[in-house]
Amino acid sequence: MTAGDLAVTLAALLCVIGFAALIVVLVRVLDTLKSLRGEVEALRQETRPLLAELRDSTAEARSAMDTARSDLERFDRVLGSAEAISDAVDGGSRVARTAFSAPVIKLAGIATGTSRAVRRLRGREQTAELVHVPHQERRRRA
Repeated sequence: MTAGDLAVTLAALLCVIGFAALIVVLVRVLDTLKSLRGEVEALRQETRPLLAELRDSTAEARSAMDTARSDLERFDRVLGSAEAISDAVDGGSRVARTAFSAPVIKLAGIATGTSRAVRRLRGREQTAELVHVPHQERRRRA
């Protein structure tokens, strides 16, 4: 055997050992991938119900938000109507106050003046007597 044959034999032997090591590494990688696939499948089995529950709760939350939004819009319309009614009543009361304040003040003035006039007339009747008649004699005259 010559040196060249020995070198070729050693190179072939090293290639066989390298390929064997590569095969061992690849077998281990395949085992790890199988294990990883099993774990991923188990994870999927666990997360499917959770995702379904999450979808259901999201749909419920969306429904609740839609209901709340419609209630808020309805409340906004009611509040707008209440404001419009309040403005209308305020305007009506302002018109009524303006329309009735002057006549009511005049009526109160007339009533006060009339009551004063009646009191004066009554007072003059009592003071108009020239002769003072005792109280018992007044009853006899009437």
